[in-house]
Amino acid sequence: MEYYFSKILNVSYDEAVKLTNEALKSEGFGVITEINMHEKLKEKLGVDFKKYKILGACNPPYAYKALQAEDKIGTMMPCNVLVIEQEQNKIEIVAVNPIASMQAITNPALGDIALEVTNKLKNLIYNL
Repeated sequence: MEYYFSKILNVSYDEAVKLTNEALKSEGFGVITEINMHEKLKEKLGVDFKKYKILGACNPPYAYKALQAEDKIGTMMPCNVLVIEQEQNKIEIVAVNPIASMQAITNPALGDIALEVTNKLKNLIYNL
């Protein structure tokens, strides 16, 4: 099982970020964290790295359900969605596969939640 879903967009990096944020909203997610890895790696290590943004996405109703079922599930939140500039105007959008990331958890109450969130993230990626 793949631990992520991805799709290549042939748009500018900024447009890909905008489209990804819009797609997240359409699936009921909000971005609660945003990390610009290319900027952080330059700042902390002085290295040049491709444009790479980590969007920490949260769907509040599903997050609440998951937390009610397993209070330590917060270690796996939020759902990360990446925007990676592979080449100019060739941007890869990548989303975590919650089912794959939760395989180590033995709480059966999380299965349906993980499946529903996985389907939402698949829709997000494939509909971009």
